[in-house]
Amino acid sequence: MPINFSLQKIFLENETENIITLSSETTDFKWGKIPQQRTIEELLNYGIINIDKPARPTSHEVVSYIKKILDIPKAGHSGTLDPQVTGVLPIAVGKATRILNTLLLSGKEYVCNMRLHDDVEIERIHSIMKDYVGDIYQRPPVRASVKRVLRVRRIYNIKIIEIKEREVLFKIQCQAGTYIRKFCHDIGQSLACGAHMKELRRITTGPFNEDTFLTTLQDVYDAFEWYKEEKDEIPLRNIILPMEYGVKHLPKIIVKDTSIDTLCHGAPLALPGVSSYTDNFQKGDIIAIFSLKHELIALGESQIDSSKIKDKEQGLIASVKKVLMDRNTYPSLKKEN
Repeated sequence: MPINFSLQKIFLENETENIITLSSETTDFKWGKIPQQRTIEELLNYGIINIDKPARPTSHEVVSYIKKILDIPKAGHSGTLDPQVTGVLPIAVGKATRILNTLLLSGKEYVCNMRLHDDVEIERIHSIMKDYVGDIYQRPPVRASVKRVLRVRRIYNIKIIEIKEREVLFKIQCQAGTYIRKFCHDIGQSLACGAHMKELRRITTGPFNEDTFLTTLQDVYDAFEWYKEEKDEIPLRNIILPMEYGVKHLPKIIVKDTSIDTLCHGAPLALPGVSSYTDNFQKGDIIAIFSLKHELIALGESQIDSSKIKDKEQGLIASVKKVLMDRNTYPSLKKEN
């Protein structure tokens, strides 16, 4: 029998989002599954792990460790960290790797220890670093994996935590693709003393931070061994999150059961299929398309500003870019009829 849900409590964890409801829709539990009720085998194909990357191994090596520990063929990370950099490194497993681009492009936050090459007045350090908030020009370093062309990156916020002798400990929020090592070098040039990045830790990427189920490689190994030997799923379930958590930062559209199978075949989303949506996207934005059970169906591109949907009676709302749900998870309209 169909069951009504509270979208605010069950589907959307971001309390700042304004949800617009178009219909009091229901969902049938004969089809699909609430993400938290997936089996371990399903999580290993539709899951994401928030790894606390240690110093020394590369991001690629960390992914290889995860594949070996969990005995899975496919995994990927959400943005390279240099070998000596530690911190938040979400790793998607199985088909969940299709959502990684949304994390690659999401904002980042770091804690950095910068070493100055000469003595500088504290007031001047504060003044120069404040000037770097906003758009800056950066050319990727020689060892970067991208083309070394001048590009613009945005610094959202810089907070100096402590200045002790020639070391400056600060927190920085920035656009994806910002090189903190290069940032420190440029600060040193502006201070006319020189500087380099001594230590760096990533504390946030997209919806993941140090408070969201951050785990170590050893924890993953122990939990999986415990699951195999003792058949206890709880430790592993506290580590492998449903992939839906990885798109928490994206605008959302929740659709009716009757629209899901056509979306799984790549068809665009039309207005009659929409149950509700978050009023926070513009035309051309990447959006996450969910079922009424909060299953991630697909990633799409909005074809209209969310503020204009209420005034429409028909038309396309989003095109489908990447399908995450398997076909025939929900019945097609033809089968229903």
